[in-house]
Amino acid sequence: MGIRFPSVLTKQILRRSSTSMDVPRGFLAVYVGETEKKRFVVPVSYLNEPSFQELLSKAEEEFGFDHPMGGLTIPCREDIFICVTSLINRS
Repeated sequence: MGIRFPSVLTKQILRRSSTSMDVPRGFLAVYVGETEKKRFVVPVSYLNEPSFQELLSKAEEEFGFDHPMGGLTIPCREDIFICVTSLINRS
C-alpha cells in the first residue's frame, strides 16, 4: 500500500530546494543529474521503494560513500528521476 499525494503536493515534494533549512522532518535532500546537479526534497519513505533503491545502487556504484555535493547524489537524468518518483507516488 502506497501513499497517494495530490498533484499539487507532489510538485511541492519534488520541488527543487536551495538550502538545508528547506528540508522538513521526514524528508531528505538529493542531488540529481549527470552533469549539472539539481537538488530535490523527497520523502524518506522513498528509501524503501525498489525503483528508488535502483537509483541508490547506481549512486553507490559511481560514488561509493563519497558524494561530491556533500549530500546524496543520484547520477541520472532529471527526467528519469521525476518519472521514477512519480511512479512511486502512484503506487
